[in-house]
Amino acid sequence: MNTREFGKLGEDSAVRFLRNHGYRIIGQNVYVGHREVDIIAENEFFIVFAEVKTRRQIPESNSPFGTPGEAVDGRKRSLLVSAAEEYLHSNPTEKSPRIDVIEVYVSPFSEEYKVLDIRHYENAVKKTGKFSRTRKNTAE
Repeated sequence: MNTREFGKLGEDSAVRFLRNHGYRIIGQNVYVGHREVDIIAENEFFIVFAEVKTRRQIPESNSPFGTPGEAVDGRKRSLLVSAAEEYLHSNPTEKSPRIDVIEVYVSPFSEEYKVLDIRHYENAVKKTGKFSRTRKNTAE
């Protein structure tokens, strides 16, 4: 499985997770100008721009690369904020915007890439470009 396929596995898992938690998926791999948003979804109150990070590791394990969400660096956070702003300029809504990060952990010991855990950090990226690690939901 190449990197693109691996990322798609994580994104598809995140889409199922969001649907199971009451979100309607507006789009996956949505290009806003030259910026890509992994998932755009909505629920009753929010329009959500979600960045998905998938890693082969055991949840709670110490990785030399950090957690998947920590890979959402300052540059990426800035791109997400500007993509969300541009999308909302072209697609106005009464719903409050939010940028979430979804971490997908898959088995490091299997070639079958079994999803071990999904962690959903709501409002993880603020307009200021800061990253928040307050977790709202986990996989069931």
